[in-house]
Amino acid sequence: MIIYKDIITGDEIISDSYDLKEIDGTVYEADCKKITVGAENIDIGANPSAEGGDDEGAEDGSQTVIDVVHSFRLNETSFDKKSYLSHLKGFMKKVKEAMKARGAGDDEVSAFERGASAYAKKIVGNFKDYEFLIGESMDPDGMVVLLNYREDGVTPFVTVWKHGLTEMKV
Repeated sequence: MIIYKDIITGDEIISDSYDLKEIDGTVYEADCKKITVGAENIDIGANPSAEGGDDEGAEDGSQTVIDVVHSFRLNETSFDKKSYLSHLKGFMKKVKEAMKARGAGDDEVSAFERGASAYAKKIVGNFKDYEFLIGESMDPDGMVVLLNYREDGVTPFVTVWKHGLTEMKV
């Protein structure tokens, strides 16, 4: 399995266990699922009524979450268009520096810049549809993961910046 980490913060962002699709050579998209967590009901063989307990009225403590968000401990944040674009500009500059540091050629860096600019326009065009998530460290300089829903309005998916990731084989 490959875990993809934020190139800036080292936060784990996603893994190849999710079906990653490369879009425009710039980002990866992965469909997510809503899952229920915290509803563990462990049967220890005791009879609640005999033990003086009563199951009625007890909260089960379960909640519905999005699997990728839960698995990688992503945290919700918020942006307006201006602040998001400002963040994105700084993030892309750091990604470009990291690409050069690892030996990426000028052609690769130029292709990244063109692709990122074009994709950023798509994001701005549908800005109101996105939810914004950051990694576990909550570092404001790190990658912002985009969460949206497919055309069916039910299936969540995340978008991550391909060049802003490093691979860790597990």
